[in-house]
Amino acid sequence: MKKSSFVALVLGTIGGVFFALGMCMALLPEWGMFNQGRNQGVIAGIIGIVILLADVLIWRKMENKAPIRISGKTVGAVLAGVIGALLLGVGMCLSMIFAQMLLGIVIGIVGIVVLLMLIPLTRGLK
Repeated sequence: MKKSSFVALVLGTIGGVFFALGMCMALLPEWGMFNQGRNQGVIAGIIGIVILLADVLIWRKMENKAPIRISGKTVGAVLAGVIGALLLGVGMCLSMIFAQMLLGIVIGIVGIVVLLMLIPLTRGLK
């Protein structure tokens, strides 16, 4: 394993754990962490996002890759990824929490299709 891959793995894991714990602290009422006035979950989530963004920059620097150029294609790919992940999550929530199985499955499948569209959008078809 290359050094850059190992560093990306470690930073990605740390950032993912911070982000996931922060979101759980902020969004799960059973934990009772959001209404304590200091919003530790939001802070932990932001720390996780910062670590994950730093991970991308550090990995690209270690691999001697050019900085990411923001173009219409990049913005479209990010938006498609966010929308697809949200649709998939909403479908799962509808199926598992709100007992609306059919609607949840349909919305989840739409989310999966949007996420699958990322492959030809970013890599192209040959």
